Amino acid sequence: MANANGTRGVIAVDKMGGKVLFLNPETYATEVVIEGFPRTPHELLVLPERSKAYVPIFGDGIHGRNPNPQHLLCVFDLNRRAHVHTIDLRPYIAPHTLKLGPDGLIYLTCENSAVVVAIDPAADRVVEAIDSGSTNGHRLIIAPDGKRLYVENEEDATVSVIDLGTRKLIGKIATPRPLCGIAISADGNTVVAVDDAEPVLFLIDTQAGRVREEVRLEGAPKPAQIARYAPDNSLIGVTSNNGDTVSLVDPSFKRQTAIKTGSQPMDMAFHGDELFVACQGDGSIHVIDIPGRKWKRSFQAGVGCESIGFF
Repeated sequence: MANANGTRGVIAVDKMGGKVLFLNPETYATEVVIEGFPRTPHELLVLPERSKAYVPIFGDGIHGRNPNPQHLLCVFDLNRRAHVHTIDLRPYIAPHTLKLGPDGLIYLTCENSAVVVAIDPAADRVVEAIDSGSTNGHRLIIAPDGKRLYVENEEDATVSVIDLGTRKLIGKIATPRPLCGIAISADGNTVVAVDDAEPVLFLIDTQAGRVREEVRLEGAPKPAQIARYAPDNSLIGVTSNNGDTVSLVDPSFKRQTAIKTGSQPMDMAFHGDELFVACQGDGSIHVIDIPGRKWKRSFQAGVGCESIGFF
């Protein structure tokens, strides 16, 4: 049953606890706990229209230090709230970030293999592997028109540009310092790359293929982690997992507000006029009042969730 907002449920990836959780959409109490995964469930893609969610199993390390990389992509049935299938990605390993493309395919970075794999969600199988140009390929984003895919290569301090029409790597864009996250504007003209060394956002002109501006994050004392546009593109959320803040940034980059969260905030989910921030350091999820630009409340979920999504 859906609640008054049309939400049937909430799914969260408890990265630190090695579990996937289903939460009540009204009380946010944990109702279903799924465990038994290899280390480590890492990131999340929710496809409500297919009643499915996908969680990569990354390996027992972290980006850049992952000595035992995994090769699995777990599939969840949102209606049954159950783990129903696992896609074996071999020979491609260390799956990390995944996004749904306008062409209906899922694109997933496999870091240690230096590829982006394309997955057909109808058949839940890999249909192609695309050279990403770097074993430091971390997170990816897809242009709204579906023509380009961008991968931030953390230690390389580059963004790989992939043409999705030909599924070929067509170039790289250099950034002044290493990277950690990536987002793209609604018109596809600006890629927002998160600086991994300073509390800065690099604004990349996708037509010129270069960084056009650096924007310092106000009130964020340390480098940020993840950038995510709201579904209506009215706002960008940026988490600083070392500084324990989330920044609300206008698309003009002229106004921003830093708000204190729990320990090690990571990924976010926009839901109505609220932003949910998963904090992997202390098992808290913080709810931000977007119109008021202020902290609203928090609740506990698992040991330390990295990602959260609504369906």
